[in-house]
Amino acid sequence: MNVLVMAGTSDARKIITDLSMAGGISVLATATTPHGVELAKSSGAKQVMEGFFDDEKLANIIKENDIELLIDATHPFASTATKNAIKASDVEGVDYIRFERPSTLIPDSQLIHQVNSFEEAAVVVREILNINDSLKEENPLTGNVSPKGKISSKGKVLHLAGVNTLHHLTKVISPDLIVARVLPMVYSVRKSLELGIPYVNILAMEGTFSRRFNGILMEEFQIKVVLTKESGPSGGTMSKIQAALDLEVPVVIVMRPEIDELNGKMVFGEVELLIGEVFSRCQTQSESG
Repeated sequence: MNVLVMAGTSDARKIITDLSMAGGISVLATATTPHGVELAKSSGAKQVMEGFFDDEKLANIIKENDIELLIDATHPFASTATKNAIKASDVEGVDYIRFERPSTLIPDSQLIHQVNSFEEAAVVVREILNINDSLKEENPLTGNVSPKGKISSKGKVLHLAGVNTLHHLTKVISPDLIVARVLPMVYSVRKSLELGIPYVNILAMEGTFSRRFNGILMEEFQIKVVLTKESGPSGGTMSKIQAALDLEVPVVIVMRPEIDELNGKMVFGEVELLIGEVFSRCQTQSESG
């Protein structure tokens, strides 16, 4: 059976490993970064294609590689990728299975602010930092005019939501007030610098991290508010929230987007159950063949 796994998460790597170790299954994977390609290859994928693929490109990949099953194990926030995968699989008439990380049970606390977009999150962070609109400055790297960032008390925002969402903050808050934890990749560091984040505020490291470690970072950088997204337990969401609550630091959390196209599709929240479904299909195919 030829299987296409759309990767980008630790769960995807486990899926690729388990499928690749089974006989009769050939895994082709997609990833959006060189780092993702390396991880997918080391997990056992026979071939890995790098890039952002729209529905037409995915349909061509399915057709050219005789794909019989598409497994979408992309990040919960990669809604466009999921929509493209569903459309491509429907067009080519191949089965689609979605792996969806279980959601995090968000604690009931007045310090937690749940929002539905990164634009909304930036506004809330700005309010918490008590930005003074009367002061403006131009970012010499980007040319953008942003609030200078006078705040009522010393403190910064710790951005834990991926480098590709960082621009939502830099549009409304001085980059000097932003501490960004990003993946240790040239792309991530370069993008952070291009957005004006001071190099001393760029934390290039790959998690997930413990509650204690997150707390130490918040203390060291005098964090006044944390911005993150609901990435599920495997994304370390709870350890970030718990660390902030320990220090009585507000948390702004962007909730997952709802994807209507998933209605009626097969969705798994446990890797073992998904693997079992694929093995069952492979066995059925072998018996009928």
